[in-house]
Amino acid sequence: MNNPEYTEKLENIIKQMLRPLKDIPFTLTIEAMTGKKVIAFDFLKDEHKDVLELLKQAALQAGTEINKTGIVRSRPNEVGNDIENFIKNALNSLGLNADIPTGPSGNKKAVGYPDIIFRHQNNPYYLECKTYNIKNINTTFRSFYLSPSDEFKVIHDAPHLVLSFEIYVDGESGNKNIYKCKHYKILSIEALSLDVKYEFNSDNKRLYSGKDGTIILAEGKVE
Repeated sequence: MNNPEYTEKLENIIKQMLRPLKDIPFTLTIEAMTGKKVIAFDFLKDEHKDVLELLKQAALQAGTEINKTGIVRSRPNEVGNDIENFIKNALNSLGLNADIPTGPSGNKKAVGYPDIIFRHQNNPYYLECKTYNIKNINTTFRSFYLSPSDEFKVIHDAPHLVLSFEIYVDGESGNKNIYKCKHYKILSIEALSLDVKYEFNSDNKRLYSGKDGTIILAEGKVE
């Protein structure tokens, strides 16, 4: 039976859900999602200072390797996928045992935050690999994402870091660009503020079955 009062309350609830949440601390987000703590980077702690020096070396090694031949891609936002292996190789050359992080099941998962886990003095560190263009570094273009998952790849209390390279176009190869890097940034993100934007979604079964809300108006074979 149609109940206008109930419908209005439901509409108001949905409207509230759709309002983006702003400036949520990264550390609280990770702890709420996983029960694990984000360990703040401490410049006074010898281990953290050692890790920073090793990350600087890794950044220079990875950047040098990238610039030997460049990364050939159609779009700059695809380059970040390629730099991960360069960074992982550099970290491993420095004895930091870099690998793909695992979720709670113990299975390695390449997709999603964070990209890499490495260890120093047997302590874990999470590392995200990024690229940026100096022209848009001060814009509000969204560049950092994480999504809840049953296999979310944070299972340790650990520092969370980002290694990002400034990239630029250094020629062309066919219809693609050759990207190289000229600068790096190492970031600690425990104080990073995050926004949440809700979305509604469905799946193929519901969309195409004609049984869960969609009505198939016509279909036919194309010769």
